[in-house]
Amino acid sequence: MTPSSWPRAALIVLLAAVLVLALPYDRIAPGSRHTAERAAPDPDPVTVPSGFFTGSDATGVRRIAEVQRWLGGASLTVGHTYLPGDRWSNIEGHSALFEPWARWKEERPGRLFVLNVPLLDRSEEGLPDGEVRAGLRRGAAGAYDVHFRTLGERLVAHRLPDAVLVLGWEMNGTTYSHRCGPDPEAWKAYWQRVVTVLRAVPGQRFRFDFTASRGRDAVEWPRCYPGDAYVDIIGLDAYDQPEGLGFEEQVTEEYGLAHHVSFAAAHGKPVSYPEWGLFRNGDNPAYVRGMLDWFARYRPVYQTFTDYCPHGVWECPDNPESGRVVRGALGAPDRP
Repeated sequence: MTPSSWPRAALIVLLAAVLVLALPYDRIAPGSRHTAERAAPDPDPVTVPSGFFTGSDATGVRRIAEVQRWLGGASLTVGHTYLPGDRWSNIEGHSALFEPWARWKEERPGRLFVLNVPLLDRSEEGLPDGEVRAGLRRGAAGAYDVHFRTLGERLVAHRLPDAVLVLGWEMNGTTYSHRCGPDPEAWKAYWQRVVTVLRAVPGQRFRFDFTASRGRDAVEWPRCYPGDAYVDIIGLDAYDQPEGLGFEEQVTEEYGLAHHVSFAAAHGKPVSYPEWGLFRNGDNPAYVRGMLDWFARYRPVYQTFTDYCPHGVWECPDNPESGRVVRGALGAPDRP
């Protein structure tokens, strides 16, 4: 999901600085009733790498300290940002985007860098299905290999060879030109081609994250799955929507949270939650608590809380109760 309020110029300069913290989920209230076709976790406390989206400007990395103070102090473990999808030259990446994250990652061993990568240019221009279909087929035939090879080489050159790459995210929806619906078979072949090109880059150790949006959306997201050999992580973007749908229903709905973890387990893959947050149901601490408990149960590789309004709790004053739940998970519920 991309907020309509983001200025396009900001996306072109430097998109989506995302900062990520490790939340100690052993301090979240227990008692989840959810079940899925996956073994229950051990009773020992676990730490799940977790994130806050903090804006689409170049100051995002520098704002990490502000969130640390708001949360009472937490270890930062993951950085997550997005490549602009307006033109191929930006999808190839550039030093202004990569170098700050490379330095941030090097400051502390064990940090994780996550990068969302559009699969087609003019990513949010509302291209018609026919044009999307043609683009997917050209990509599957190798027309865009050079752009992804350049991206991989630049990531390695900027000391980010082990990045998690979220290719063509929310492909089951209609927001992006890299959507799957117009031609699922071409979409899968194109994903396989891109992964093959990136894996051939010398020095790379990339992991590839297949991330749909929760629920059916425009097309059933399993129809877009490109195969176990080309996927390392199976992700889900899961906002609190539609209006009136409670967390339990988000778990059990068609292609919802339970289906996601069951699908991933059946394919032998770990899960992730690159985007989640409040949306259609206002300040909803029950939803936030449910999601945090879900993460503690299913241990994603990482999760990122989207923190611009109306989704967030740090920068969005309209959601104080949900903010208390998040801060309570870090042991600082009463801080002003």
